[in-house]
Amino acid sequence: MIYFTSDTHFSHLNIIKYCNRPFQDVKEMNECLIKNWNKMIANDDIVYHLGDFCLASNEEIKEIFNRLNGHIILIRGNHDRKSVKYYESLGLQVLTNAPIILPEYKLMLSHVPIPDEKIFTGYTNLHGHIHNKKLEDIYPHNYSNKKHINLSTDNTNFKPVSLEEILEIISSKN
Repeated sequence: MIYFTSDTHFSHLNIIKYCNRPFQDVKEMNECLIKNWNKMIANDDIVYHLGDFCLASNEEIKEIFNRLNGHIILIRGNHDRKSVKYYESLGLQVLTNAPIILPEYKLMLSHVPIPDEKIFTGYTNLHGHIHNKKLEDIYPHNYSNKKHINLSTDNTNFKPVSLEEILEIISSKN
């Protein structure tokens, strides 16, 4: 199966306050994210992570990655500051030329939302970056909810979302 998520921010203390996440500390947040992830994701599943994976030392990132099920494809976000070579050494596949187009599903994947006029006709932009903020509050012009789905983990009950769920959401918007 195919899944999507964004903005997990593993080990990022400030994200708890910034996004009002319901965790006492980083350890509780990390454990919840890992538990939710592994409940849904099998080892042969594919997870597109739309950026801002983890803010930690190389060792901590490696430890977290090694606990996650599935084949992870990372679209780098503004907080993914390690080199592509480092992420690949862990086993992540890194895609650097966003937006990533999945034509069979009419999806455009990016970290930052794409302006409506740059989204292909009939396609939907899956993105993160804005966490639990509303698209219209951050980008009041040239962005419509009909063409975007914000997959920041803050909006998805701290778990990945399946392709089937995404396609249902898109169908309900049309």
